[in-house]
Amino acid sequence: MDFELTEDQQVIRKAVADVVRRFDDRYWMAKDQAHEFPTEFYEAIAAGGWLGMTIPELYGGHGLGITEATLVLEEVARCGGGMNAASSIHMSIFGMHPVVVHGSEELKRRTLFRIASGDLHVCFGVTEPGAGLDTSRTTTFARREGDHYVVHGRKVWISKAMESEKILLLTRTTKYDEVAKKTDGMTLFLTDLDREYVDIRPIPKMGRNAVTSNELFIDGLRIPAEDRVGEEGQGFRYLLDGLNPERMLIAAEALGIGRTALDKAVSYGNERVVFGRPIGMNQAIQFPLADSLARLDAAELMLRKATWCYDNGRPCGREANTAKYLCADAGFTAADRALQTHGGMGYAEEYNVARYFREARLMKIAPISQEMVLNYLGSHTLGLPRSY
Repeated sequence: MDFELTEDQQVIRKAVADVVRRFDDRYWMAKDQAHEFPTEFYEAIAAGGWLGMTIPELYGGHGLGITEATLVLEEVARCGGGMNAASSIHMSIFGMHPVVVHGSEELKRRTLFRIASGDLHVCFGVTEPGAGLDTSRTTTFARREGDHYVVHGRKVWISKAMESEKILLLTRTTKYDEVAKKTDGMTLFLTDLDREYVDIRPIPKMGRNAVTSNELFIDGLRIPAEDRVGEEGQGFRYLLDGLNPERMLIAAEALGIGRTALDKAVSYGNERVVFGRPIGMNQAIQFPLADSLARLDAAELMLRKATWCYDNGRPCGREANTAKYLCADAGFTAADRALQTHGGMGYAEEYNVARYFREARLMKIAPISQEMVLNYLGSHTLGLPRSY
């Protein structure tokens, strides 16, 4: 049993840390408050070749595993950018996995090179207002008309839609009440996000404001058949290939936010003097921070096991979901305690921990809630009756 990162993995972590260090808390606070996409950061990551981490070398990427991808996103989140930083590149780093595995050769050559280089922004269109986590209830419908599909429907919580040229879009091509299995009849496309037929409306939200979340109203979008990913009606199955890795990436991002929040709290605990002594000397401050260190370390070990299982072709549903659950909880708890350590100043924007708190809270509900993770572990791992 070896807990050490390989030499190459250590080089990746250091190289990414060197890049993201150029973008400090002031940069991220300014972007968040201005609701402005972090273009300079995105371009720096793209210039370093990090967007193509998991894209095969044949299509301009590095062909590395999910372990390396989580190391990149942990460092990105840890730089102080949190989810503003991670969400600006998350989709490019692993979101194209269904296309890599199931897309046509022509579609892969047409899109993956541009994604790896950073030239092409893509968003992910799955969630709908009336479906939520029950993806089988998707109602956005693509009707075949000759060599095109015509799409009508709505999507919600679509990150980066404002910046994106293309969308990885899940639709129904057979209605829900006409399929034998509820997840059949769904089709996946990677296609142009044509503003003439798609109305994009940003959603005002609690945090992560440098990267928009949007509602999409799709009215007559024409999609060429060659933009379809794989076979018609198999889209949901294709999405499943990427669910466990996505859990791991989110876990890494939550871990990164927790680490930087804890670092801020420790610094403040050493510097802030009240009643003639550093507040970090007080056990009421010190013990919660030490507890968060232990929880972050434990969560990281589960994440490492999950990525090892995936990269070695082993079943990893239990590990991926557990890693997401533990990292999200440990990351948010660390951010909450960092805010509490700062007292009233933690509530002020000046010290940045309020921003970490807002962004760490997101990880407990996205892309899947903590409760849904427990549903999975209860029914799939423990063998209890399914509750949903």
